[in-house]
Amino acid sequence: MRHFSTELGELHAKLAEMGGLVEANIRRSVRALTDRDPEQAHQVMRDEERINQMQMDIDNLTTRLLVLNQPMARDLRFLTAALKINTDLERVGDLAVNIARRALTLMQSPPIRAVVDIPRMVSLVEGMLVKSLDAFVQENAELAQSVLVCDDEVDDLRDTAYNELVSLMQKDSTTIPSAIAWIFVARNLERIADHATNIAEDVIFLIKGVDVRHHAPVPDSQS
Repeated sequence: MRHFSTELGELHAKLAEMGGLVEANIRRSVRALTDRDPEQAHQVMRDEERINQMQMDIDNLTTRLLVLNQPMARDLRFLTAALKINTDLERVGDLAVNIARRALTLMQSPPIRAVVDIPRMVSLVEGMLVKSLDAFVQENAELAQSVLVCDDEVDDLRDTAYNELVSLMQKDSTTIPSAIAWIFVARNLERIADHATNIAEDVIFLIKGVDVRHHAPVPDSQS
């Protein structure tokens, strides 16, 4: 039993490490955009292989713990949540690569007029990811709940940015390549917010044992 507990701790640490790397890559991809810094973008792409390997290692460890120990109650919830969080983190890593590639594309063209909602969207999405990972590390359901309420705002910001960029392209056709790249950036940021929301929902499931997907209410009592 002690060995199982030790391996659960190891799994927790591996997920936290992967989350930290993914979080850092989101920041790098955003800096590549805002600073037009190709090195930041290339570092994100170099880290992709490491993130993919971490995902496979965590999947293997989690599956082995499930098969060999047949856990119950909270341990089973933790392992189930770990598999889902692992997948979400790997996909966030892929989205960071997508943003980094768009950043490299945008560096080849003159900057267009600032898209006013993108900075707010970046700040909100980064905050959601950080909070969801902190909620997992700290096993804090209240912090996880705070992530869920931000998702609709990110969707609204994506729509506003999209409408602004379409209007810009209609007024000035020379902005079309750059505006399209920014539309994809906004879409990737919105998808990162979706994955942060998934992680937060999994944290609530881990702590409270309830499924809060699709805006189901979070009960006050913990189990």
